[in-house]
Amino acid sequence: MPRTRVQTAEDPHSESLPVPGAALRAAFKDGYGLGDLRADVLAGLVVGIVALPLSMALAIASGVPPQHGLYTAIVAGGVIALLGGSRTQVSGPTAAFVVILAPISARFGIGGLLLASMMAGAILIALGLARLGRLIQFIPHPVTTGFTAGIAVVIATLQVPSFLGLRIPELPESFLGKVATIAGALPTVSASDAGIGLLTLALLLFWPRIDRRLPAPLVALAAATAAAVGLDHGLADFDVATIGSRFSYVLGGETRSGIPPLPPLPVLPWTLPGPDGQPLVLSLETLRALLPSAFAIAALGAIESLLSAVVADGMARTRHDPDVELVAQGAGNLVAPFFGGFAATGAIARTATNIRAGGHSPVAATVHAAFVLAAMMLLAPLLAHLPMASLAALLLVVAWNMSEVKHFAHVCRVAPQSDVLVLVTCFTLTVVFDMVVSVTAGVVLAAFLFMRRMAEISGARLAVGEHPDLRTPLPDGVVLYQIAGPLFFGAAQKAMSSLDAIGAGVKVVLLDLSAVPAMDATGLVNLQSSLDRLRRDRMLTILVDVQAQPMRVLQRAGVEAGPGRLAFAPDVAAALARARQHLAELPLHSGSHRAIRAADGGG
Repeated sequence: MPRTRVQTAEDPHSESLPVPGAALRAAFKDGYGLGDLRADVLAGLVVGIVALPLSMALAIASGVPPQHGLYTAIVAGGVIALLGGSRTQVSGPTAAFVVILAPISARFGIGGLLLASMMAGAILIALGLARLGRLIQFIPHPVTTGFTAGIAVVIATLQVPSFLGLRIPELPESFLGKVATIAGALPTVSASDAGIGLLTLALLLFWPRIDRRLPAPLVALAAATAAAVGLDHGLADFDVATIGSRFSYVLGGETRSGIPPLPPLPVLPWTLPGPDGQPLVLSLETLRALLPSAFAIAALGAIESLLSAVVADGMARTRHDPDVELVAQGAGNLVAPFFGGFAATGAIARTATNIRAGGHSPVAATVHAAFVLAAMMLLAPLLAHLPMASLAALLLVVAWNMSEVKHFAHVCRVAPQSDVLVLVTCFTLTVVFDMVVSVTAGVVLAAFLFMRRMAEISGARLAVGEHPDLRTPLPDGVVLYQIAGPLFFGAAQKAMSSLDAIGAGVKVVLLDLSAVPAMDATGLVNLQSSLDRLRRDRMLTILVDVQAQPMRVLQRAGVEAGPGRLAFAPDVAAALARARQHLAELPLHSGSHRAIRAADGGG
């Protein structure tokens, strides 16, 4: 039975700053032996085999040469593993980022892409230091599902030209323009590329049913590459696009095909080419133009990495620190661009592979980064023979797994209409526009959903005869209202509006706040407005059983007890005693004195 590991090195709820490396320290604190090291090394090698071609494919899909995807897996993957708050998470380039990164690289060049990644890293660090990691959990499920399904559609669409070997000089920026261009280029399908793509796709889909010990990407890409090389030598008309034929690099003044057999070397991101091929101009205007994209990268990166960490916790029986993880993700994205890497985040598929292969500490993710580095330096000439159609097939499978078509359809069928509307909106915005628009709209929709949910659970009701603490009938002139739910924005107005119905003849209003756990500025304003109206109508308001947080808000706002207008009581019994006392003090001609005496059994 697998051991249950719970990270206790740092308290996730502590008010102190997140301390990087929590997961690694916790793993060693629990006892880390030779057997653990062996399991982590083997798991890291398996994940590295999967990450090697995928990192190159994701770099190409993002609009940059394949080696930059490897740099990302090596540098960002290693840094995040060592500093992170999740024991088993593996980070690197992910498919979710493609729809954000491709437009950035097209508009700002690779220099702009790396600069935006750095800015996103700084934002993630700020989120982690502010301990906002747990707020990501409040992003509604329809928002993340719409994002993911939309991303899957865009990724799959972008792979069609390489999968079929279409002759397309350049795809337009808009999604509908891309679809139209691809459809118009279908007569240029290459039988060689399409054949290799189909062979790769078939092996990726069916190999797991034959043998799960060898990763399907290793078998599929190795077989497809061997087939492409063999057919190229055996058939005169066979010609398939490869990494070597599509990409080149300069080494020692000589232009060579494929990827450089070199480790990631230090570089200043803003000195790399911009959209015109010249070094990017670092200026305030450039930073301002990249800021929306940086926020989109940070938002999606936070959601993706923490979602992956939650999945890892469920599989490995661990507990991650979300704030430490955000700081680590930010550090990885801040450091990687100085070595040619771009945006990285936690990868759910690679994390799951790591856990299934036996990885149970950040050492496994570090080994994965080291394996990618070694493979890049030793196998670069062989990697140049990888067919572009095979990499496209790999991303098609990734896109299909991301889409979760059955789950998407299930949510549309059973979820409330408001959730379905949010789901479809986020999906449509992601596909038709871009992730910057979609993330912005998604966050706004999440806020509106939150406000609606708060309004649904918050309210005030007249509690005559139904309140559990009410032992005797209320005297004439006294009403008891029970306020339930947090008095937050969006809910406070609904909760307090019931007090507008208080009619003539009421002298004392009891507001039971025992079921109000929290109150914000909006709730305070609405409550003060109701108190002011009741005071103007010469009614005494008694606030009953106010919890700690709302009481602090009231005290800071200067809301204090005053004779004949406002009082506080610890429970309903004490409030009723105070109400009877107030009624007894009123002039006899009001009739209230006789009412209170009758209620108390007097003649």
